[in-house]
Parts: sequence; C-alpha cells; structure tokens
Amino acid sequence: MIKCEWGLSSPAMEYYHDEEWGVPVHDDRLLFEFLILEGAQAGLSWSTILNKRQGYRQAFDQFDAQKIIQYNGNRVQQLLKNSEIIRNKLKVNATITNAKSFLAIQQQYGSFNDYIWQFTQGKTIQNCWQTISDVPVSTQQSEHMSKQLKQDGFKFVGSTICYAYMQAVGMVNDHTVDCFRHTQIQGNLR
Repeated sequence: MIKCEWGLSSPAMEYYHDEEWGVPVHDDRLLFEFLILEGAQAGLSWSTILNKRQGYRQAFDQFDAQKIIQYNGNRVQQLLKNSEIIRNKLKVNATITNAKSFLAIQQQYGSFNDYIWQFTQGKTIQNCWQTISDVPVSTQQSEHMSKQLKQDGFKFVGSTICYAYMQAVGMVNDHTVDCFRHTQIQGNLR
C-alpha cells in the first residue's frame, strides 16, 4: 500500500497519517487542540509534537478552553516545568490567549467550526500533488486565515502554521495522488 513518504517515519506518524491527517474535523474541541498543537510545532518537527500529544492533553485539561482561560501565573510556572509539553513561555501563554480568542469566536459565530471553515468555503480543497515536494508550505487561503486569526487575537498562527493546520483538520487534502488515503478522503467527502 503506497503512502505519503513522511507517514512512514515512525509507527506514531504512520498511524497519524493513516487515521487523522487530512480527515475533515468539525468538532470545536478537536479544532482547538490542533490549533494549539500546530502552534507548538513552530520551529520543531511534527513528530516531536505528536509524541507529546498525550502530555499536552493532560497538561491543558483536554484542551477545555473554559478551564484554560482560568490559568494563572502559578499554573503557567507548573506548565513550564512539565517535560511532557514544549516548555516555551511564549507558547504556553499563547495557549491561554488562544483559548480566550477561541471562546470569543464561538460566541460571535456560534461555533469555531463555522468560523474556521469559512476560509475554504466550508469544503475540503482537493489537491493533486504528485510528490511531497510539490506541496506548498502556505497558500493564499492560509495567508488570509493567518491575517484574520491574528486580527482576532490569536498567537502562533503564521501562514505556514495555518497551512499545516488546514492539512491536519482536512481543510485541504494534501495526500499525494499515489497515496491510498488521497482517494479515500476524496471519496468520503462526496
């Protein structure tokens, strides 16, 4: 069975590739989780973040934004000592900031899902890349998303991070055309 090259680097990456990457996500909590994890990845590899995903879930109350906005200085200090996450003060503080912005967006739009999927008109963009090197690191949509997220108070949401986010939550199908998941994901959207 042919898969995207990057999905063969470890059992965890293979599972993520086969089961999650590119599958459309419409659950607000999971959309928030991916937003935080993609921001945490800045300057690091996805495999590093994927290996710490359970630690992130435990450290950040299963990505419950209502709980995260209550974090105070003591809680931030605890998080900065937690080896199960990336101990970067800017990224930890960004998680709290992003939780506040996430809740504000839910209030304004009814759901984060409605807000975030507007950047692809509510549909998955079906790409047809031949090789992984054909896949861009950002697009016009991710540029627009980044600009709007920043305007709405989010941190660690540059265009490249936004594009990785779009890939993760299925706003784009960037599996290469020879990968078995490309057709599966495309077929599940009809």
